[in-house]
Amino acid sequence: MLSTEPHAESQERTALRQVTREILDRHLSAESALQTDRAGDFPSTTWRALGESGLLGIAADEELGGSGGTVGDAVATTEELARRLPSLAVDYVLSGMAMRMLTDPACGAISALLPQVASGEVVGSFGLSEPGAGTDLLGLRTRAELVDGQWHLHGQKTWISLAEEASVVFVLARTDPAPEDRRARGLSLIAVPTDQPGVQVRRVHLAGMRAAGTCEVFLDDALAPEASLVGERGKGLRIISQALDVERVLAAAISLGIGRAALDLALAYVKEREAFGRPIGALQAVQHPLADSLAEFHAARALVDACVTRIESGEQAISYAGMAKLVASETTARIVDRAMRAMGAMGLAEESAMQMYFRDARLQLFSPISNEMIRNLIAEDAGLPRSY
Repeated sequence: MLSTEPHAESQERTALRQVTREILDRHLSAESALQTDRAGDFPSTTWRALGESGLLGIAADEELGGSGGTVGDAVATTEELARRLPSLAVDYVLSGMAMRMLTDPACGAISALLPQVASGEVVGSFGLSEPGAGTDLLGLRTRAELVDGQWHLHGQKTWISLAEEASVVFVLARTDPAPEDRRARGLSLIAVPTDQPGVQVRRVHLAGMRAAGTCEVFLDDALAPEASLVGERGKGLRIISQALDVERVLAAAISLGIGRAALDLALAYVKEREAFGRPIGALQAVQHPLADSLAEFHAARALVDACVTRIESGEQAISYAGMAKLVASETTARIVDRAMRAMGAMGLAEESAMQMYFRDARLQLFSPISNEMIRNLIAEDAGLPRSY
């Protein structure tokens, strides 16, 4: 029977999904997930369980302190987390990105953080976006100066998820001047400890992804040891860029998880809710939007799977990852809207997870990069003139 389950997955991948579900069932039930979202809390117990199971360490090889998973493994785990609590999936992706940064061959002593991040002992966040620099990271104003073996950082970062829980924030800052036509040069990635007077964190309360802990981070002579440099000085943007394909396909996986959960919830509801003496799922006006959603969902999954195959085979996947993120997020926004309409007022009730999926799906349209910018990149890769 047609369902939202993935098809033709390996036994190992299916088992990985099952392990993820079992952890969630033990530590974060569907009811607890709604309560966590409502309160905007970080599910610390679940996070530790994910670390103990090795799921947090998928992004890094075993010899580096991780658990040696593939990109496909990370996609499957992310999707399962997003089905239960999308905010948790966002934090999971951020943690995996931190580990990918720490695997850079140029990392020195700071790479010792990797096993601690993989176990959940240390929580790492990313300080990239600023009030005047989001999609255009080259416009950032945060500065870092090396003085007597210490980095001194000044600036402000915004829309930084997981910052309240983080022991360390990986901050992209300008460490060296660069010519106007080479602004990507001179940007460095520095691991900044949060437990110090020079770092202030302020929560930003969003309508969606409430439990992801989105914050502003203020750096007022924040200090970090010289060895906190991640990779080579002045090449921080290169390190980040190397992981963007994975980040975007994982963002697509978050959307798949949200869309799948919303679709499953709506299908179950219309089979039980009766009107005019029969289930509303027997009405064509209800069936067709859900049928469209099933077709579009599986098309989006196929694109994500194709992108994963390219990344794992070592092929260039910049545009494919962008397309996967674009299609999955736009598809999910439509799916959740249709699913909520099928459920009527119950879809908007606080006791229903549908309202959470509806709110959280909106963020995926412009995070971690806006779909408008993704379209620009795809068009440029197709040989059209740059439009920005």
